[in-house]
Amino acid sequence: MSYYKLAATISNVTFVRPAKFYFSGFSNIPHITYFLIFLCFAYIMTVAGNVFLMSVIYLVKTLHSPKYMIVFNLALADLCGSTAAIPKILDTFLFDRTDIVFEDCLSYMFFAYFFIDVQSWTLVIMAYDRFIAICFPLRYHSIVTKLAIAAMLLLVWIVLLSISACIVGLFDRHSFCGSLVIQGFDCDMRLILDLACGDTSLISNIAYVILILGLPLIFMLFTFLCIGYALTKVSTVQERVKALKTCTALLSLVAIYFLPIIITFVYLGNIHPNARIINLSLTSVFPPTLNPIIYVLQTEEIKKSVKRLFKIRVGSKIAIKK
Repeated sequence: MSYYKLAATISNVTFVRPAKFYFSGFSNIPHITYFLIFLCFAYIMTVAGNVFLMSVIYLVKTLHSPKYMIVFNLALADLCGSTAAIPKILDTFLFDRTDIVFEDCLSYMFFAYFFIDVQSWTLVIMAYDRFIAICFPLRYHSIVTKLAIAAMLLLVWIVLLSISACIVGLFDRHSFCGSLVIQGFDCDMRLILDLACGDTSLISNIAYVILILGLPLIFMLFTFLCIGYALTKVSTVQERVKALKTCTALLSLVAIYFLPIIITFVYLGNIHPNARIINLSLTSVFPPTLNPIIYVLQTEEIKKSVKRLFKIRVGSKIAIKK
């Protein structure tokens, strides 16, 4: 029985704890194979780029600083988040899986949104680092220490792990009315909220307003305003430009991460389901793929470290041949 017929047969039934959800997936999209190939390529690029960036930070001792501890954490979260999301998407389409066990759906949701939250709040810590560096340059090394950053990152992982578990627990308490068909290809939280009975505002407010968009954006907006105010007090244009260049990578990361999410949530109910599905998948693909490229290209210390490692590797090969 197809999931459409199944949905029709259970339209008047309330499930306290459904056995499965059913995916509607794409419908009548031409050349969908090319899109799946793109997702596969993007995942390979994400793994290669983030592993490369973490390896450079680990191997080059001059990068063992609080700033690059944050970059390493972001790369790790990007890698884990992509691994939690993209292979599942590919599995759904390549093997034509139209259903998922309820418990597996909650597990997928937990890991996917947990790593999104970690990415979001790691950017907040990155903004804090730039805020201290520009607004309090003389006190930077006494405030932004390895111990302080390690404590902040550890707190982010522990707190978000606990809150994500609570959100999944709240889902487990909800009943589901009318349909078990998810209008997509994965266990996206907003799509599943549409299927749940009763008031789901608590879950959506915690997940989106507090963790992913609301508080992180407020904190970063505050730090950017403070940075902008501090730059107005810098005496020369050259010094302003030099200070602003230290924020270009962060501004690029924030734009790439938050703009697709904002667009997705603003227009989620007003676009064609197929366009919504593609947009949701690209939202989870682009930031982890582009983040390591941005940091390698826009950060002078990273570029110099990559060149140094490359020269050492080439030199060792020449020495072995001799």
